Amino acid sequence: MQPKATLEDTLALMRDLRARCEWDAAQTHDSLRPYLIEETAELDDAIRIGQDPLIKEELGDVLLQVLFHSVIAEERGAFDMHEVAAALIAKMKTRHPHLYEGGEREPWERMKARKRASIEDGLPSGLPSLHRAHRLQDRAAGVGFDWPDVEGPALKVEEELAEARAHLPLTANDAPDATRQAALEAELGDLLFAVVNLCRKSGVHAALALDKANEKFVRRWTSIERLAAERGIDVPSAGLDALDRLWVEVKDAEARSQKPEAGEEK
Repeated sequence: MQPKATLEDTLALMRDLRARCEWDAAQTHDSLRPYLIEETAELDDAIRIGQDPLIKEELGDVLLQVLFHSVIAEERGAFDMHEVAAALIAKMKTRHPHLYEGGEREPWERMKARKRASIEDGLPSGLPSLHRAHRLQDRAAGVGFDWPDVEGPALKVEEELAEARAHLPLTANDAPDATRQAALEAELGDLLFAVVNLCRKSGVHAALALDKANEKFVRRWTSIERLAAERGIDVPSAGLDALDRLWVEVKDAEARSQKPEAGEEK
């Protein structure tokens, strides 16, 4: 049986690549930034699809980036992989004082708040907007600025929707001026923020929920295009009523396919 590979094996491989491969030797922290972003996105896709072999492969690619940066830092004399590991262990023990330090359990966001200069301190500048809203709300909730249950966030969504409606164009030809458009943008932003808060308070991450909604829309629209092609319907000129009927048909068929058969466990 082949012996199991260790993290030390991967570290040795990375050092060897830096010594003997021209491309690997030429890389810097800065030049690797696009690859780190790409590999993280690919891992996220693999997790979303739920394919274990692909998740394993993409985890390896992300690990490669961790090793790459660690070895480059080691060559600069800044730190090495063992110091990265030590820092991680220290951080996780600090996050769990009730498990490792004989302290009391305390919310992580409350502990972090004592060290932050501001509510957005430490959040990456490129964080997607939905995720950023969720994290900002997490941080505020961690120090007590939060609704006691989902009723407050739900009412806030209704309130923000009403305020946004007041700024909507009355007709399709009612083009708002710049001032009104800016007010509408602000109110719709407040509405989105409120919806993210409702998701967070309900135990749902808004970004994940929207991902699934996007996938559902693509799936249903693809079915609409297939039905239209089978029936000789030209989608661009079919009109809203015809497309809406196809949408309802696809939605109903989807619901029937998900309904348990007679005698099947529910």
